[in-house]
Amino acid sequence: MIIESFSPETTYGLGKAIGRQLKPGDIICLDGDLGAGKTVFTQGIAGGLEIDEPVCSPTFTIIQEYESGRLPLYHFDVYRISGPWDMDELGYEEYFYGEGVCLIEWGKLIKELLPENTVYITIEKDSNKGFDYRRIICSRDYETA
Repeated sequence: MIIESFSPETTYGLGKAIGRQLKPGDIICLDGDLGAGKTVFTQGIAGGLEIDEPVCSPTFTIIQEYESGRLPLYHFDVYRISGPWDMDELGYEEYFYGEGVCLIEWGKLIKELLPENTVYITIEKDSNKGFDYRRIICSRDYETA
């Protein structure tokens, strides 16, 4: 599925709509260039999960945990890890197979760890279509997202 967004509000709204439907054990792999809108989309997911705390990118902490919603959200940013083996130190299996939702930025870097039920979302910018334009691709296959 491909969705076009022409504003941060629309990108947020799409994330929120998806967040409302998430259930325990769901995993979303989120990829896109820096500044593509991954944080705005993630804030929408958090809104759909009824999380009432501020949500920001965990670039330097690798993982942020949000427990205030209808489900916990475990927000990973694996851009700075050395490889999939670094995920063992984080105890990733407890998160992936727990009672919350995992959202993993740059998740394709650890694709061999991701379970079959992972949803892959890629956000792309296209300045020819406008500063706020985003092409959002959703797939169950990391090759097509």
